[in-house]
Amino acid sequence: MESRYSRNRIYLTENEQETIKNCPIILGGSGIGSVIAECALRLGFEHITIIDGDVVETSNLNRQNYTSHDVGIHKVDAIKNRLLSINENAKITTHNCFLTTENVEEYVLGHKIAINALDFSSDVPLVFDSICQDNDIPVLHPYNLGWGGLVTVITPDGLSLSSIAKEDTKFNEVTMVEYASSYLKFWRTPHIWIDEIIEKYKREVAQLPPPQLSIASWTVASMCAHLLFNIATGNKIKKFPEFYLSTLMNG
Repeated sequence: MESRYSRNRIYLTENEQETIKNCPIILGGSGIGSVIAECALRLGFEHITIIDGDVVETSNLNRQNYTSHDVGIHKVDAIKNRLLSINENAKITTHNCFLTTENVEEYVLGHKIAINALDFSSDVPLVFDSICQDNDIPVLHPYNLGWGGLVTVITPDGLSLSSIAKEDTKFNEVTMVEYASSYLKFWRTPHIWIDEIIEKYKREVAQLPPPQLSIASWTVASMCAHLLFNIATGNKIKKFPEFYLSTLMNG
């Protein structure tokens, strides 16, 4: 095993390390995706594509993988520079644009695993999933719950997120989190704090994006990196409608 990954030994075999090194992954969105990208790179994924048309804002700095020096810079440029500063030999491909229903397919084709870190401000995230399913590409969905991380995996042979969409209501991040909370209560492992956060968010007068913390960004990034490894190496994973939740809140 090369020296860069020598401390991965025992946890990963040389064959596994080589497998993930050559496994192309794509991240739609480089908000929380910026943290996932670094965690995946440090584990050993060296073929990473990132797509985002946003620039870094000061409000991103509480939870995303950027610094004050990046403010005003395109996110994909800032994160590419950071990733290459960690591993200059990695194949980091970036596209400074927004995904649309028309261009999703041309970008996702050729990748083995996708991470859907897109904002649910349009139908694009669901189209992203659908195209990945049609092309046999598993999709990870990470959610920042502030004090915890939530990830679900949409598989080519499984259900889509649209299966839990509420009638006459646009699907968004809150829909998934409410579903997860109901699921936990059904199995008698309720996380009341999640319901309390959702209720407070819904009571906000202004139309604001959901509140998020750095704790969840790094928690969910580590979960995604582990799932990327499991999928790439053929290990068993839970698929939607099941999900993964990591938090200390009920500990």
